[in-house]
Amino acid sequence: MQIVQVDLGDRSYPIYIGSGLLAEPSLFLPHIKSDQVCIVTNSTVGPLYQSRLQSSLKDKQGAQVQLPDGEAHKNFATLNLIFDGLLQARHNRNTTLIALGGGVVGDMCGFAAASYQRGVNFIQVPTTLLSQVDSSVGGKTGINHPLGKNMIGAFYQPQAVIIDIDLLATLPAREISAGLAEVIKYGLLGDAEFLRWLELNIERLVALDPDALIYAIRRSCENKAKIVAADEREGGVRALLNLGHTFGHAIETQLGYGNWLHGEAVGAGMMLAAELSEKLGWLAAKDVVRVRGLLEKAQLPIAAPKSMTVDQFLAHMSVDKKVMDGRLRFVLLKALGEAVVVNDVGLSDLQHVLQASISSGLADTH
Repeated sequence: MQIVQVDLGDRSYPIYIGSGLLAEPSLFLPHIKSDQVCIVTNSTVGPLYQSRLQSSLKDKQGAQVQLPDGEAHKNFATLNLIFDGLLQARHNRNTTLIALGGGVVGDMCGFAAASYQRGVNFIQVPTTLLSQVDSSVGGKTGINHPLGKNMIGAFYQPQAVIIDIDLLATLPAREISAGLAEVIKYGLLGDAEFLRWLELNIERLVALDPDALIYAIRRSCENKAKIVAADEREGGVRALLNLGHTFGHAIETQLGYGNWLHGEAVGAGMMLAAELSEKLGWLAAKDVVRVRGLLEKAQLPIAAPKSMTVDQFLAHMSVDKKVMDGRLRFVLLKALGEAVVVNDVGLSDLQHVLQASISSGLADTH
């Protein structure tokens, strides 16, 4: 088992990474304050893993909330199902919520924990690769709005993150690829050595090689933990974690949440960020080829949906959380492994890159 620590003073917490961890009571029980526990899962993950988790909780009993599966349900109506379960079971401020699921479950469970009686404990048990390397770590919680992704939420840290790679065995290949987008992101934005390792080992990750998975997940969590410790509420360096996300969120919002997986949209978004960086003279053509090749090996889209227009991209990006004082902010690449936040991209350069990607016709549906 590997352990990564997120250093946030009295709100620090461990990330446990390994095989068979769901069946380890010693990882769960120290982080539970009372006998009240609420497992929040969804209709896909619950039947697979909920009973195994319940066995690890020993005599801890309480509410069980099963949410509908999918990004399309990441909204107020679904969030209320968690509050309904807690209130019906008469849970108090000593309850502990456990998020058993992917990023949608983790984000909504965390937001519920931040809100219920003004804040209760919660534990993340991420079941997708994307949530294991990204959304379960760092305390970003929230829900979507029809006008924008993750526009409503809170920064709220878990007590622990328990990552069991065995849970990835039941994931469709498409979900693995979506998770690899976030893994690749860490290499591109600030870890050139890891990027080179990924180029040599991406096929092992696609094939779910256990040793490769544990290394990639640990390295990803270490990168994110370092950034979160330096900038918990995204006032500075944490914005670099949004590489590919300004473009990606526009894709998700336009196509409807869930039609493209989040990681697929981020993959196309990182490709667009690399192409825009080349347009600005920062990346060489050979660098863009490296990015494209790695994304292709991870089986991710490398272009915008051809059903979208430049104007649709611009409209969605104008209401993104990363807009600051009316100016679009992008995370771009000065070099592979060196990301920067910029807010002075020329409109003509942006339009050119978007139109070229849309016109390529490589990613209409996914």
